[in-house]
This record gives sequence, C-alpha cells and structure tokens, in this order.
Amino acid sequence: MRQNFESLLKSSAAVHGHLCPGQVVGVRMAMLGCRLIGLDEPTRDEQIKKLIVYVEMDRCTADAVAHITGVKLGRRSLKFVDYGIMAATFLNLETGKAFRVVSTEEARDLASVYAPEIPKKYPQQLEAYKRMPDSVLFRVQEVRVDISEYDLPGPTRRKVTCSRCGQVVRDNREVTQDRNVLCKPCAEGAYFSDAKEVTWPDMNWTPDQKHT
Repeated sequence: MRQNFESLLKSSAAVHGHLCPGQVVGVRMAMLGCRLIGLDEPTRDEQIKKLIVYVEMDRCTADAVAHITGVKLGRRSLKFVDYGIMAATFLNLETGKAFRVVSTEEARDLASVYAPEIPKKYPQQLEAYKRMPDSVLFRVQEVRVDISEYDLPGPTRRKVTCSRCGQVVRDNREVTQDRNVLCKPCAEGAYFSDAKEVTWPDMNWTPDQKHT
C-alpha cells in the first residue's frame, strides 16, 4: 500500500463510524492481502478491476477490508461468505493468485504482551494489534478460488423468470426443480415470511417532488 497504516486506519474508522480493534485488524488484513497478490493501490481503476475479496464475517473488520481495498457488492468485487470467521481471501483475477488471511485467536491472548502499559482490555487490544507483527496477528493460506463466470464483475450474464412468482432472477441464481425454474425464495424458502403487497403514503412520489 502506498498510503501508510495510520492514514488508512484513520480514513477507515471515519467511514465505519468509530475506531475499534476490528478496524485495526481489518486494515492490516487488507494491507497484507493486497501485498501478497501484488496490488499496491487497489482502489485505483486499473487495479480494482483485478481484485475480488471474499469476507467471511459481517463485523467491523469486513468494513475495514472493503474500505481499504475499494471492493463493493455493487461492483461484484466484494463477496460475503457467512462463515462467522474473522478472515478474508484476496484474489488477483489477472494472475489467479489468491491468499486467505485469518485473524488468530492467539493475538487476543498476547495483547497484554504487546501493550502491557494499558490496563483495560479494549484499548489494550486496539494498541496491541497496531504493534504486532503480521506473523502473530494472522495466519495465511495460499488457496485456489474457482470463480464462476456468473460471479465476475461486469454486466448481467443471465436472466430468467421464476415460473412460480414471476420474479426475474439474475446471474444464474435460479433453482430448477421438476423442470421448473424457480427463484431461491420459492424453491428453498426465504429469510422473510408472510409477504403481502401493500400500498404506502406518498407511493406516487418522484425525486422531482418535495415531501409536504
């Protein structure tokens, strides 16, 4: 990374809304991951197009990783895999190189060693994670990521219509059951229930109008 750690941490914390140990871990995770796959300015246009990041947790660390690398769900360069693990995998699409960076649990136990002058746990962890070498804070695995053409950045590559509800499904996310093409909510059940269409106040509002 061409920017130094402190400036990256400051900007990440500002975007996230507060400074915490997870932000420190995430910034350092992103710096290490990008360095391993050969990207020194991942937010630049020519580099961001090469980068895919898989985050395995929806916590503060994930925000930091996304901010530092510039990956976004809308660009399809950020992938969320709900493992509940403090880890991220960094993939260089141009070279195929990929590394999974995992935050160690040992780092928590060693916080008092790296910041002994700070008595309270939370600020102690925050400062210790700034000081620890990468080899203490992380484990690194070189991995292979077989990414589908339907998961790559770019325009929609496929659209079909659910035969049950009529919803358009994009990017090969449909499910075929008994020769019927279905969206996943129809085929597998959804995170919501008891759905019913409703009307709402100001339902005909458009951006060129003002609320009264």
